[in-house]
Amino acid sequence: MNLSVKDAAGLLNVSEKTVYRWIKQGSIPAYRIHETIRFNRVELLEWATSQKIPLDPNILSEPESGGRPLPAVAEAIRSGGVLYRVEGRTKHEVLANVVEHLNLPEEVNREFLLKVLLAREALGSTGVGDGIAIPHVRNPIVLHVSRPSITIAFLEHPIDFGSLDGKPVSILFTLISPTVRAHLHLLSRLAFVLRDGRVRKILEKAGMREAIFSAVGKVEETVACQSARAGRKNSRSRAR
Repeated sequence: MNLSVKDAAGLLNVSEKTVYRWIKQGSIPAYRIHETIRFNRVELLEWATSQKIPLDPNILSEPESGGRPLPAVAEAIRSGGVLYRVEGRTKHEVLANVVEHLNLPEEVNREFLLKVLLAREALGSTGVGDGIAIPHVRNPIVLHVSRPSITIAFLEHPIDFGSLDGKPVSILFTLISPTVRAHLHLLSRLAFVLRDGRVRKILEKAGMREAIFSAVGKVEETVACQSARAGRKNSRSRAR
């Protein structure tokens, strides 16, 4: 719980007054600790994604600790793969079938992973609206995987996922990452990618793998260019 109201406002690019209004309405995940309001960064970004609140692409653009570069969404999807016509009539059945086919090391306990995913759903649906959900573990480090992955699953039967907009879910983006930072970065970037019209059109048609990879990659190139321009602008401002 390391974010203040001011931090949350900056992260979401809104005023502190707006954040306080959301707190009063009970719509934003917040905690009162010794008369002080605090936010969990993971929960806040998850909430912002579900609410379709635009996020600044620069918030996670700095290099990852240890010199390891932050993962790209397109790269993570290539690692996780795309599943078509996944069977299941309930959230449990669908997630069980997805977990069974995830591209994971042999030592990962898939039964445990399913339980963790279901426990996360019990805290609140990962459905972000418009027929899409982003299942993920609460604590990414618990799996001890070496690289992040996003597995796209097109469901044979749309199911009730408890999404805020009430629409049934037909596409899952199952996110697995080795660190919290990589998790936050991918969640943030994925929110940008899923707002792109070209990507949404391909997803709605359950497009071919390479078409998905290409569309996602192009969106990320745009975000990278925006981040670079913003960085140069900030550098010039500091120089003055």
